[in-house]
Amino acid sequence: MCGIVGVLGAHEAAPLLVEALKRLEYRGYDSAGIATVNAGRLDRRRAVGKLVNLSDLLVHEPLAGKAGIGHTRWATHGAASIRNAHPHATARVAVVHNGIIENYKDLRAILAKNGIGHETDTDTETVALLAQYHLDRGLSPEEAATATLAQLEGAYALCFLFEGEDDLMIAARKGSPLAIGHGKGEMFVGSDAIALASLTDRITYLEEGDRATITRAGATIFDAQGQRANREARIVRLEAGQIDKGGHRHFMAKEIAQQPTVLTGALDNYIGPDGNLRLPDPGIDFATVDRLTIVACGTAYYAGLVAKYWFEQLARLPVEIDVASEFRYREPPIAPGTTAIFVSQSGETADTLAALRYCRDRAERIVAVVNVTESSIARESDLVLPICAGAEIGVASTKAFTCQLTVLALLALQAARQRDTLDDAAFADHLRALRSLPGLVNLALGIEDRTEAIARKLAEARDVLFLGRGRMFPLAMEGALKLKEISYIHAEGYASGELKHGPIALVDKLVPVIVIAPHDELFDKTVSNMQEVMARGGKVLLITDAKGAAEASDGTWETLVLPSVDPLFAPILYAVPAQLLAYHTALAKGTDVDQPRNLAKSVTVE
Repeated sequence: MCGIVGVLGAHEAAPLLVEALKRLEYRGYDSAGIATVNAGRLDRRRAVGKLVNLSDLLVHEPLAGKAGIGHTRWATHGAASIRNAHPHATARVAVVHNGIIENYKDLRAILAKNGIGHETDTDTETVALLAQYHLDRGLSPEEAATATLAQLEGAYALCFLFEGEDDLMIAARKGSPLAIGHGKGEMFVGSDAIALASLTDRITYLEEGDRATITRAGATIFDAQGQRANREARIVRLEAGQIDKGGHRHFMAKEIAQQPTVLTGALDNYIGPDGNLRLPDPGIDFATVDRLTIVACGTAYYAGLVAKYWFEQLARLPVEIDVASEFRYREPPIAPGTTAIFVSQSGETADTLAALRYCRDRAERIVAVVNVTESSIARESDLVLPICAGAEIGVASTKAFTCQLTVLALLALQAARQRDTLDDAAFADHLRALRSLPGLVNLALGIEDRTEAIARKLAEARDVLFLGRGRMFPLAMEGALKLKEISYIHAEGYASGELKHGPIALVDKLVPVIVIAPHDELFDKTVSNMQEVMARGGKVLLITDAKGAAEASDGTWETLVLPSVDPLFAPILYAVPAQLLAYHTALAKGTDVDQPRNLAKSVTVE
């Protein structure tokens, strides 16, 4: 989603702002801009498209000043255009904003009655116009910002810069994340720690409803009630290597290749030297849990779907799972004894955070499975389970997905152990199976050349079907999501048994059908569905293991063979060919792998 950067520095702000915005490119954007105060004068530059366009503009039209704000915009209200790009500015104030001002039309009407019109299609312009209105009434910049914030409804992370004030920024958050960075005689604002990694490692995260007055001497933070608030400054270390491509062509390629390493790190984080699982305090006593509710969006939702199979099969624990954007609007009853698990890579996903807050006073316990342990979802949970994936920059989630699965698998084993549904021997066997996965994933990456050759043919398709049974059903949906989000090929994932209930009507020689079928307890049934596809002239790509290939590869269009794996944890391994297929198909089509059109890495507005 949109990215925000602010600088009160000792050096020229423009190059610092552009460099910080580059670190936010992964969030997804379609325009960018910066504003600075120089010798008291407020000025700005904006451009549509990639940040290189803004950089080119700044070469021809430099922007001086050591105080500035910057923004990458993902269009919501109004098309991607220069006039709709941030920062939005009046004669005396410039504003950058992430979120949605829900009452902007009402505010426009109030401003119009005072003779103040608007020039853009955005909700954010209304914030700048309101601040200007209050300044014209004689309020100070801080008073004007406070009065403006009091009139806003919706979600926002905001940063204000004022004409004539080269040592002042006002920042505020409500529903969208924002952080303050502390330097030596310098101060910074950013959407997340990655934006500020090249500027400082000392970060203060604003909490819900906070407003901050920032000068080079420091930040004064007020809470939602207007009272002075003490917010802890933390050291957040992000190595440069975490946010470069490490010799790979794309971040997605790097992150696929990192999976053996990060899976090992996740396992080491939760399995002690004695072979027992260890959860962070306060932990969970699953013997007292009656039901789980899992809530997530997108790829994280599919990780939750796999986890539903694990919890129910291993621990005999009933699980309800829901898409976060629908969950709270159903107003579901939360039964006593329910533990709610929220899965999010960023920990800032707006719908998931809203669902968490719905459960806050209803569920017995709130658990966060997140990659960013300083995120809003983490800070508002009773128990935080980090997935240990490291910074994930590519929009299409890869290593975060397999790390989410790994942590959820460990949690399901813990639940089974505490509920006495696994004996010592079975528990130890499952842990050994999980321990073997990083090596198996490393072997699976060896099919990349074969996958690339298949992907060149797959790139010619307009539609693709993915099929899977049992624990492979969520993998079918995840494979379809990966393919369509970065190659723009229409793809759908179905439970294999649902083929005859509609999707088989789509089958012909032009529609590839990708069947994910390790040789497990449901293999024969999946192959039966696959034969129905081939009997109707469909072209099948079978993804299986050596035993499955020996039994069922005759007549298939192509077959990809993976190492044998414990069927229970096969979803973690079988995510790899789905990722590689999507990646190489996108390369064959020439699409933007790391920043696919219309998508954002972290969806921080509903």
